[in-house]
Amino acid sequence: MSKQNKDTMAPHPSTTHPLELIAPFRRWRPSPLRNLVYTLVWNCLVGVLIALALWIAGRQPLPYLLAGCLLTSNLVGLSIHVALNLLMHFVPSSRPGGCSPVMRACRILLTFCCAVFGLAVAEAILGGQIPFRGQLPGASLMKMLPYAAVIALVMVTILAAGERRLAREMAAARQQEQMAEAARLLAEAKLRALQAQIEPHFLYNTLANVVSLIGPDPARARHMLERLIDFLRASLSASRAERSTVGAELDLAAAYLDLLAVRMGARLAWRIEAGDEVRALPLAPMLVQPLVENAIMHGLEPKVEGGTIVVRAQRSGRGLCVEIADDGIGLVDAAPRPGGGVGLSNLRERLRSLYGPAARIQLMENQPSGVTSRLLLPLEST
Repeated sequence: MSKQNKDTMAPHPSTTHPLELIAPFRRWRPSPLRNLVYTLVWNCLVGVLIALALWIAGRQPLPYLLAGCLLTSNLVGLSIHVALNLLMHFVPSSRPGGCSPVMRACRILLTFCCAVFGLAVAEAILGGQIPFRGQLPGASLMKMLPYAAVIALVMVTILAAGERRLAREMAAARQQEQMAEAARLLAEAKLRALQAQIEPHFLYNTLANVVSLIGPDPARARHMLERLIDFLRASLSASRAERSTVGAELDLAAAYLDLLAVRMGARLAWRIEAGDEVRALPLAPMLVQPLVENAIMHGLEPKVEGGTIVVRAQRSGRGLCVEIADDGIGLVDAAPRPGGGVGLSNLRERLRSLYGPAARIQLMENQPSGVTSRLLLPLEST
């Protein structure tokens, strides 16, 4: 499997926001505009809750409390929002994901100072004064300090909870990625094992044919041995390649069919149909060869007069379609054969690990005889 999309991974802890403690607000990707909107929503929620608490306590009329609490919470919240974002912009080490104890202390102190600033401005505006035009009374400042300390403590606690949640999500995402990577490596290991196997029964029969032809027909024996070398060379190249192309896989199938044509003689005819554009498309190794082997072994070899194999590769919508058609004995029950090559079940397993559910194999009976094996793959995943 290719690595999972980075979009599905947990966001960097520097993007944490208090409002993300509420699950529905985690749907939108972090951005400066989103965080600003979230801050305004958060400020209003806090202001409304404080106003309702004061109103229930019987302090003042609700409209007056709402106006004052909304003004104060937005001044404090926006001050903290701007200050922390400036700090993270100019001092990257202050981001929550890589924050040192010293920088955490700086963030707490900055939050406290912003809370004092917001409370002072709000008090001046609500008192009908111009903020900081005159000196702030000491008694008024001392009155704000406990509130600012509580605000800083609450904000730091909420942000720490958000960071712990993101850390858990990132750990889970890393674990899922490691599991996916392990599954991919297992699939690749199986592929390497399959590619490294030269099917003993096929190799034995080929070499036995070469030996039998050396005396009566040395030219044909030489030709067959050359084709075997070509096939082994193509198989070795495929076994070492992590990625391949349609053209390379078709060349491997051609080397295999060319070798069998020497051995089977007039009992086997074959051709490959694929345009240059299709041959250049990417394709995982060893997906076509097993289907060609099955067509020979279960379709043409049991048929006395043999037959023809046609391999076609073409685009199909937004995908790739590879067909292996034969006019052999068709889909009939037959006894298991030694060295049967790679089964369809193994091939389907590989397709699932490489391409997911979008890839599939179809088997269709031909008329009047034979079978067409159709391999359907999504191009965007190759």
